[in-house]
Amino acid sequence: MNDDRSTPVASQDGHGQRVTELLTADAGGLSRAADLLRLGGLVAFPTETVYGLGADATNPRAVAGIYAAKERPSFNPLISHLPDIAAAEREGVFGPDAARLAAAFWPGPLTLVVPRAEMSRICDLATAGLDSVALRVPGLPLARDLLTLVGRPVAAPSANRSGRISPTRADHVLADLIDRIDAVIDGGGTNVGLESTIISCLDGEMRLLRPGGVPREAIEEVLGRKLLDGAAPTDEEAPLAPGMLESHYAPRAMVRLDAEEVRPGEGALLFGRKRPPGIETAGAIRNLSESGDLVEAAANLFAHLRGLDDARVPAIAIVPIPAHGLGEAINDRLRRAAAPR
Repeated sequence: MNDDRSTPVASQDGHGQRVTELLTADAGGLSRAADLLRLGGLVAFPTETVYGLGADATNPRAVAGIYAAKERPSFNPLISHLPDIAAAEREGVFGPDAARLAAAFWPGPLTLVVPRAEMSRICDLATAGLDSVALRVPGLPLARDLLTLVGRPVAAPSANRSGRISPTRADHVLADLIDRIDAVIDGGGTNVGLESTIISCLDGEMRLLRPGGVPREAIEEVLGRKLLDGAAPTDEEAPLAPGMLESHYAPRAMVRLDAEEVRPGEGALLFGRKRPPGIETAGAIRNLSESGDLVEAAANLFAHLRGLDDARVPAIAIVPIPAHGLGEAINDRLRRAAAPR
């Protein structure tokens, strides 16, 4: 069914490909998206962080569709998204610390890993068989409106093929997942540009599993103590949460961190107004923030990495990025992009 809220951007070719609908970010588009999700379909939608690839988290077949579309390792658990704290509390057990963080930062770019509630509807495939669940109430009102219409938890990792750069616009989603999903809601560009911070709230410990859209310092201020650091898993271990695989968010080009110069033909990812030696020989140039603003840099990170990768440069030279505030999350993503693969 297509009307002025839905545009087909892919067509059946006889080999099992889907028709991918491009939906508008209005009541009609959200209604269509919710219908597709309740029927077990895959719908990409914007949040304040990146675009998520949504599926009904209570439906194992729908969740399996996420793994298939993303070509994602099945041992990596998924974040389930809810419209409000009350809905999240039906799926997970919130101790005092987790409840404080939820009250302080939800809706927003924070994921809490908490014990799974006895009556949780989230399927085992979405949790990768763990006794914990990763939950988030997104900050974007459009995303919460969609979740309210669906009426069920929606599992939604970033809407890209596994290991590729996360999408911050609808066209990024289509570049990776056209013919693989049922629909994309075009809500424009995201304003945070990094995935959510993930905090493990298990066994009385509060651990930072993944830096993201809420800085460590803000979380520690609410808790009144320092966060513990989550250890990166080995290849044989099942990660507690998304984003913990060592090689992740990887462009096709090789990535060179803390570059003091640009080699001939390389792509250059800059920060601030400083121009490193050799910049005139760069094959392509992007600047995360001319003014040195880490919030702007975070919002631009994935789009600029994707732009440099699309330029088909042999390598990407990335200048040093400050490590404070959102810089911790930016550097985390860049280290994963540079990991051997």
